[in-house]
Amino acid sequence: MIKVGSETEGRIVKQDKVKWGVLGVASIATKKVIPGMRNGEWSEITAIASRDLKKAKEAARKLGIPKAYGSYEELLADTEIEAVYNPLPNHLHVPWSIKAAEAGKHVLCEKPLSLTVAEARTLLSVRERCGVKIGEAFMVKTHPQWLRTRELIHKGVIGELRAIVGAFSYFNRDPENVRNKVDWGGGGMMDIGCYPITTSRFIFGEEPARVAGLIERDPDFKTDRLASVILEFPSGQTVFTCSMQMVPYQRMQFLGTKGRIEMEIPFNAPNDRPTRMFIDDGRDVFGGGIRTETIPVCDQYTVQGDAFSRAIREGIDVPVPLEDAIANMTVIEAVFRAGESGRWERP
Repeated sequence: MIKVGSETEGRIVKQDKVKWGVLGVASIATKKVIPGMRNGEWSEITAIASRDLKKAKEAARKLGIPKAYGSYEELLADTEIEAVYNPLPNHLHVPWSIKAAEAGKHVLCEKPLSLTVAEARTLLSVRERCGVKIGEAFMVKTHPQWLRTRELIHKGVIGELRAIVGAFSYFNRDPENVRNKVDWGGGGMMDIGCYPITTSRFIFGEEPARVAGLIERDPDFKTDRLASVILEFPSGQTVFTCSMQMVPYQRMQFLGTKGRIEMEIPFNAPNDRPTRMFIDDGRDVFGGGIRTETIPVCDQYTVQGDAFSRAIREGIDVPVPLEDAIANMTVIEAVFRAGESGRWERP
């Protein structure tokens, strides 16, 4: 039980934590999201399911989860569970999010929400028909370093924001990994390129008018393994490169008319040390005007889970609603079209 800060006739009103179930034992769930959400003030992991009951029981034992199920259907039939986290492979996001919603559960679905814009849009009617909340799990949208960056830019600390420059990469050529299965929605753009896109939209507060993209595909897997993208916004431009077959690296820079902000670890923010932002007033190119702003230690999966749970309890919008997820997917689709056509494409 936790306090929500309201009082009735002198009594503190307490609110039950939202009870969550998890579909599958994906690494993102067992290593990051579940441990993070377990520390939340608004969230409680009640059950986990796998098509292999042994795997579900083992994950439940290691993570201290009370219930384990040998099928996703059994978990969805559990009336105690209020919300579901869906970290299944990309091609299963929409089908199982629909089934969860139809079972009366709120849904936090791992990114990317869908494989296509058309598929994502099917969730709009499901959400309305079932009366549940459905959101996309872009944990960066609630991390304090991203909120602080947006605040500083809106305050004019770097003048007018004109360009965002980013890079996000890692090396993975395991043929059994879901990220290397093209039919399952694998590839670098869906896995990591979606981050510079969603955060650029978040920081500019606008949608891109057109996009350009160069895409190189793996000769064996046929997934996109290297992509460089330009997004043209009304107020400026974003340029980024993402790759599944390069050195592990990530960085985002925000360039304005008077200064610059650089985020050291923008996407995989650590949960055991502070994150840092470098704010440059532009006085010289040698770093003479750089000051470091430190964001206190936090777990972005704890923050994400609590923000979603709080939205359920308070009846407010989830951090990344369907409408935003659909808008992001329209940009991703345009990038793929640009990669094929060699021309600018409009989302």
